[in-house]
Amino acid sequence: MNKIIYIIRHCEATGQAPDASLTEKGKEQAKKLAVFLSGKKVDRIISSPFLRAILTVEPFAEKNNLKIETDSRLKERVLSTVSMPDWMDKLEATYTDFDLKYEGGESSKEATRRIMHVVNDLRESDAKSSIMVAHGGIISLLLHYYDKSTGFEAWRKLSNPDIYKLQISEDHHQLERIWLEA
Repeated sequence: MNKIIYIIRHCEATGQAPDASLTEKGKEQAKKLAVFLSGKKVDRIISSPFLRAILTVEPFAEKNNLKIETDSRLKERVLSTVSMPDWMDKLEATYTDFDLKYEGGESSKEATRRIMHVVNDLRESDAKSSIMVAHGGIISLLLHYYDKSTGFEAWRKLSNPDIYKLQISEDHHQLERIWLEA
C-alpha cells in the first residue's frame, strides 16, 4: 500500500471567513498551482468546504475532470470564539502544550486527531494519489505529527499556496515540501 497525498494550503484569500474568496493574486496562484500539478497523476481531490480552499484547486480539477469532494474535517482550526488581542502568543502556546484549549476553541491535540482521520481515510481509500486542500493552522499540526521538530515557526513559514508531498507505505512515511514559489 503506497499512497501519495499532496497537502495544499490555499492560495491568497480576501479574508478568513468561510466564504472568503481568493484575491486577484490568489486566482493567478491557483492557475500556477494547476500548471505545477499538471504532471502529477491524481485520483481524488478532497478539500475544506471553505471557498478559498475550493477555488485553490478548482483550475486543476477542471483541467483533469476531477470532482472536488468537501470534508468539514479540513476546516481551519478555531483557536477561540472570543476575541484575543494577543492571539499570536496564545496560538504559539498551543504548539508547546497540545492540550491547551481556549474558550470555544479546539486544542492542538483535537485538531491533529481531526486531520489525521482524513489522512487515514485517504490511506484506506482506493485512490493511490490524492490532493488534500486545507488551511495553515491545521496543516502545520499535520506536519508536526510527522515531524516533531516542526511547530509554530513552521506555521509562520507556510506560504499561500504551499504544497507538501506525503508518501505513505505500511511502515514508512516521507514528507517533503515541493512547492517552489513563483
